[in-house]
Amino acid sequence: MKTLFDQADRDSIRQRLGTLNAGSARQWGKMNAAQMVTHCARALETGTGDRPMKQAFLGKIITPFIRSSILGEKPFGKNSPTDPSFVVADEREFAVERQKLLDLIDRLVANGPDAASKQTHAFFGKLSGKEWGELMYKHIDHHLQQFGV
Repeated sequence: MKTLFDQADRDSIRQRLGTLNAGSARQWGKMNAAQMVTHCARALETGTGDRPMKQAFLGKIITPFIRSSILGEKPFGKNSPTDPSFVVADEREFAVERQKLLDLIDRLVANGPDAASKQTHAFFGKLSGKEWGELMYKHIDHHLQQFGV
């Protein structure tokens, strides 16, 4: 499974983010490119500890049944639900938001898997550092595919 904690996987994500631009057309969903990178950054902030979260009640109930499918190789579905705090409806400055996401990727890696394992995911609750790296890679990859990169 690909992970942000692997240099080659991380380099691939960084390269793909570099080809994304403010005018990139989405293939599904409602967000523009700037909103999408902001959305990804907000999610990543939970793994770095910049956005502390508590596990949603619904997540506590459903996670045991879907954990392996979400954290596994199976791609995310298009238009999947998201935590309301990660929804971005206002306009954003693309270059600023992309750099913020790149910086957060670097911070997650610098902090390491042990630090990530101390954070709580908004839906899945406690994750191992390995799971954080894989889930955040999968999440960013999903949204880059949304914009054809």
